[in-house]
Amino acid sequence: MFMQQIHISNSSPIISCLILHKPCLHGNSTHPSLQVWSRPSFFPNQKKQKGFRTGCSKIKAVAVSEIEKKSVKVKVTITVQPTVGGFFSDLGLERGLDDIRDLLGQSLLLELASTTLDPKTGLEKETIKGYVHKKQQSSEEVKYEAEIEVPDSFGEIGAILVENEHHKEMFIRNVVLEGFLTGPVTFSCNSWVHSKFDNPVKRVFFSNKSCLPSSTSEGLKRLREEELELLRGNGQGERKSFERIYDYDVYNDLGEPDNDVDLKRPVIGGDQHPYPRRCRTGRPRCKTDPLSEERSNSVYVPRDECFAEVKQLTFSTKTLYSVMHALVPALSTAIVDKNLGFPVFSAIDDLFNEGLSLPPAKARGLLSNILPRLVRFIKDTEQDILRFETPATMNKDRFFWFRDEEFGRQTLAGLNPCCIEAVTEWPLKSKLDPNVYGPPESAITTEIIEREIKGFITVEEAIKQKKLFILDYHDLLLPLVEEVRKLEGTTLYGSRALFFLTLDGTLRPLVIELTRPPMDGKPQWKQVFTPAWHSTGVWLWRLAKAHVLAHDTGYHQLVSHWLRTHCATEPYIIATNRQLSAMHPIYRLLHPHFRYTMEINALAREALVNANGIIESTFTPGKHSILLSSIAYDKQWQFNLQALPADLINRGMAVEDPNSPHGLKLTIEDYPYATDGLMLWDALKGWITEYVNHYYSGSSLVESDQEIQAWWEEIRTVGHGDKKDEPWWPVLKTKEDLVEILTTIVWITSGHHAAVNFGQYHYAGYFPNRPTIARNNMPVEDPSDPEWQLFLDKPEVTLLKCFPSQIQATTVMSVLDILSNHSPDEEYIGQTIEPAWVEDPIVKAAFEKFKGKLMELEGVIDGRNQDLKMKNRNGAGIVPYELLKPSSEPGVTGKGVPYSISI
Repeated sequence: MFMQQIHISNSSPIISCLILHKPCLHGNSTHPSLQVWSRPSFFPNQKKQKGFRTGCSKIKAVAVSEIEKKSVKVKVTITVQPTVGGFFSDLGLERGLDDIRDLLGQSLLLELASTTLDPKTGLEKETIKGYVHKKQQSSEEVKYEAEIEVPDSFGEIGAILVENEHHKEMFIRNVVLEGFLTGPVTFSCNSWVHSKFDNPVKRVFFSNKSCLPSSTSEGLKRLREEELELLRGNGQGERKSFERIYDYDVYNDLGEPDNDVDLKRPVIGGDQHPYPRRCRTGRPRCKTDPLSEERSNSVYVPRDECFAEVKQLTFSTKTLYSVMHALVPALSTAIVDKNLGFPVFSAIDDLFNEGLSLPPAKARGLLSNILPRLVRFIKDTEQDILRFETPATMNKDRFFWFRDEEFGRQTLAGLNPCCIEAVTEWPLKSKLDPNVYGPPESAITTEIIEREIKGFITVEEAIKQKKLFILDYHDLLLPLVEEVRKLEGTTLYGSRALFFLTLDGTLRPLVIELTRPPMDGKPQWKQVFTPAWHSTGVWLWRLAKAHVLAHDTGYHQLVSHWLRTHCATEPYIIATNRQLSAMHPIYRLLHPHFRYTMEINALAREALVNANGIIESTFTPGKHSILLSSIAYDKQWQFNLQALPADLINRGMAVEDPNSPHGLKLTIEDYPYATDGLMLWDALKGWITEYVNHYYSGSSLVESDQEIQAWWEEIRTVGHGDKKDEPWWPVLKTKEDLVEILTTIVWITSGHHAAVNFGQYHYAGYFPNRPTIARNNMPVEDPSDPEWQLFLDKPEVTLLKCFPSQIQATTVMSVLDILSNHSPDEEYIGQTIEPAWVEDPIVKAAFEKFKGKLMELEGVIDGRNQDLKMKNRNGAGIVPYELLKPSSEPGVTGKGVPYSISI
């Protein structure tokens, strides 16, 4: 039985040997840096732990010195947040039992642990225990209080252990200790504490004094090591919702072969289909395919990776889930023919003007309550109307999508500005096997290019002067063409699009090449399309452009966005929690950049990238979409090229130049993604450099840090294990190595993700600008086809039939609206300092400097968007480039860089 001594006088020598000693704390009562960093953690039953004494059953009568008798009464206040679906939510027997525990003052058992060992025994000091009791309750918070005596000789408090006596989990905001001469001390928790009835293991909150493994206090070393062991788990069994175990698995949960053989999907991850690893859930295997994992209504993610309550209630989970599970079925009912396209362009405009009537819902106005931006409930007719907001691009210029100059501009300042590259070899030539895919030579000749640039320059000179650029999806897509063409309602080509850099610094589209490999007994087919001055050529160019845009949009969503940010980051999160203690300064640096990512990834596996999910149903590759992502990972993804400067150099968009800003000379000076991105990269790297230098006085500390070395080893050999033997992995030996690795990870989770995510509705909300799918072949591929005659009679109809169908378009538009939306509780980069960073004056000063750099970036971006010389950022009907502007208001704004990938 636990002993309670909250109200006992310190005059008793027997009691004095049980209670805590005064901690060594610094600061004053008004200083915000007294907040203590914490990460919730498991801690095994202490009675079984060697050398850690928490009970008093073996107390002997001993002489107690005067200093041991001295103590201070400490008032403990724990603030608990009422949560949805958890604490305070259920009625019934368990709720009644919990109320009784509250009345008895036994809601939470608190223990304080010292950083120092007992000088007499050399063992860890006994913890002091005390129950807190409910003091006050409101709709926003519940406060629990207690009074505990802390002996002077206890030493610094290094950790708090919490046991939840309720049957339901609790979300603890903070623990405040008041009564010390130095003022109150706050442990900022903001974490879930599971019920002891689910798991008897206690939760540990470490203080926010960051330290490397080598400098860990003796009293905390075992806790630090054992917490990491618990977070890793044993790799066995199905994970439970209250657990916090981090482990790896392949993407074997996207298909549903037990429900339909057509929903079987290959395992993504491994030698056959390389891919980053996801979080292991341990669900049972499918009966018809033992390699695949069964799907379920909820997907496990470690408990503290789940969305915060505001985000849960007002944004991501509820809204996106509703689009997938309520709106999409309603659309299927409203649009019976899934292949029905838009008869005329004005019908597309009606989506923004008139809207689409949805079938009556069981609960009137249900969708309008969940999706107020998209769905309006018309009370007079008792009907839900799906009416889209006009995208910013369309609002400024309704014909923006039609213009070739906008096609070129968006490769530098649009939704996917990270694929354009300089042409360095001529003539263009495929690297694929000619015996399988046909002649490797491109149909784009020197004569065609020089005719298009009107003799202004030769091709050789254009390449030498870096004026010729390319979007090249030829070799990536060509191997998939035959399989994709077997699917209903879609088609595919290998494609190339070339652009010329004008004197204005803008890109002018020159040619598009589309290629079909040998198939169905037919030889390879390829054709070049150019801007034309005759109606047939004009419409063929528009159709070819639609195909290239569909390829670029698919690559954007499956590679630039999903693979490079969401997928590649999940192993970093898992490794960080498995190998870096909550006390480790690098854990604390990375923590805000990882919030909610695992939750949104799990949601994506549930309904976005799964078999027959939204991506497969609306994008060109169809059921082969994730396979395409795997091929891109295998052939293109390199960690060292995820760094923005290295990426730009690799694509020929920049060269190293110590005399230029950021040490790079851009090939195209007015390249908004690069110019803004490099400023953000430098700000991030400066902050991270100062942070790393503060904790690592020399590179030898990096090499000897077993936690950081194990972290990097696990990322390379497990999280991205399919590429573990690649020579391009950075080594981790010096402080500079660590800074580069960390900056790369942070850039991907913040700047890169923001650039490819939050402009989605702006640029793709009007889908003709960025169609997700091209449904029909080019009419010239087979002139005997009736489609050729239809094209000659009504080319507009041919283009509309190539675009997404009505249900595909409205589904994608709905999802993009949500993905582009900033949550009301969005955590923008540099906006709020972490409690752990406040505690150290040097770190706090470095953060304030970083914050100032971000404010400077905001002003620079505003200035660039007003500079008339920068024609890729402004002009008649042009939406200014603000995707890398650090802050934003809530909603679909086309700007704002959150810390993490939270949508």
